[in-house]
Amino acid sequence: MWSSSQTRGILALLSLLCAESCSGGFPTSAKKSSRSPPQEPSDSCLCHLTGVLDDCFCDIESIDAFNNFKIYPQVLQLSQRDFFRYYKVNLKRPCPFWPDDGHCSIKDCHVEPCPESKVPVGIKSGNYNKFSQAGAGVIDCEQAHELGAINDTLSNQSKEAFADWAHHDDAQDHFCGLDDEMSPEAEYVDLLLNPERYTGYNGPSAWRVWNSIYEENCFKPRSVYRPLNPLAPGRGDDDGEGFYTWLEGLCLEKRVFYRLISGLHSSINLHLCAEHLLDEGWGKPVWGPNVQEFRQRFDPAETKGEGTRRLKNLYFLYLIELRALTKVSPYFERSFINLYTGNSEEDSSTKALLLQILNVTKAFPMHFDESSMFAGQKLEAKTLKEEFRLHFKNISRIMDCVGCSKCRLWGKLQTQGLGTALRILFSEKEIKNLPENSPSIGFQLTRQEIVALINGFARLSTSIKELHNFRTLLKDHR
Repeated sequence: MWSSSQTRGILALLSLLCAESCSGGFPTSAKKSSRSPPQEPSDSCLCHLTGVLDDCFCDIESIDAFNNFKIYPQVLQLSQRDFFRYYKVNLKRPCPFWPDDGHCSIKDCHVEPCPESKVPVGIKSGNYNKFSQAGAGVIDCEQAHELGAINDTLSNQSKEAFADWAHHDDAQDHFCGLDDEMSPEAEYVDLLLNPERYTGYNGPSAWRVWNSIYEENCFKPRSVYRPLNPLAPGRGDDDGEGFYTWLEGLCLEKRVFYRLISGLHSSINLHLCAEHLLDEGWGKPVWGPNVQEFRQRFDPAETKGEGTRRLKNLYFLYLIELRALTKVSPYFERSFINLYTGNSEEDSSTKALLLQILNVTKAFPMHFDESSMFAGQKLEAKTLKEEFRLHFKNISRIMDCVGCSKCRLWGKLQTQGLGTALRILFSEKEIKNLPENSPSIGFQLTRQEIVALINGFARLSTSIKELHNFRTLLKDHR
């Protein structure tokens, strides 16, 4: 592994060699590689999406090949398993930052909660059941109610560990404000029955959410204007020169923060383009990729060069979460960790599939090196890390201001997935010191965090795959 000084030296060299900088210091116009043949105008959305990413030792082509052929099919399959398809969330929490606009009345914004009778018994009976013995079998609803917080099939050792875990407050480690799963307003949602797609929710309400995220939580002074910001009067045609000059001057950690948020925003927009309402039909709507919508959001000609930068930040975010999956593998490799639903056969195969995916992530040769972050003077690094954590935690709270219930659901899930990934990245010592045969007080993941982590990465993996699909569609539209 590269040392911190070696990493910084390589990054500095790459900054000089790269034709395009993706750390936020992007040129005002993208340049074509001299080795690439001229591109047709209809393919311009993706013709500049190539080469090495800054702030990491990796290239886009390697990520495409790895994701689309090695990991995407498995991650998609895992996200459809019972343990990962049911997510408990409170969609009724009030917006903490401004008066609630009221929820979107568009029919496609509606989220259908899962009836209690449909949720697997092992999931309903609590997070602790992921430590249940594999052979415990399926229990009925009455038994689950009697179990309460502790499954009586557990060993005494595990019960003692749970007593400690129940009182463990690791709020200092969390990058997200977690929903209270015990709240009467928290409900299980079947993610497969409430897919993320275009709902028609847009305009001032949606812009205000993202504007608050970028303007107030990305370490940006108000005197620096983001390009194409619809809420900045008279600045809609800004080419971004001032913004990217400012961004170039930030330290690595703050630059990374902006790129993560931009990447998350890009991924969500890609999902909306890929699952767009194409035809109302006869009461049977048709959903699919909308090339025109994709161009409006990502074509450099339509976005004054912003589209390429947005997509490169998506790749950067993918690398961050991929790295987190690799680092958390020791947590799941312990034999007593079970992804418990109550169906022992499915639970066993689900865990086997998860471990298989984690092994594939380890084989990726160009992981992001997080050791270069928060690596300065100890007190300054600690202060910066806490500031980083609190800014992201604030963003997770802003998701409660999203007016569309379905958008809020997927926004909260993907934000929590990224927050869990960040928590993993900066818990290296705790993960290395995990006891082999019992839970650790120092590092735990709730079921809610595990579900968000895997589904969040599955959404990113889908985004990378959808980019490949749009490339094909753009060629067909010539």
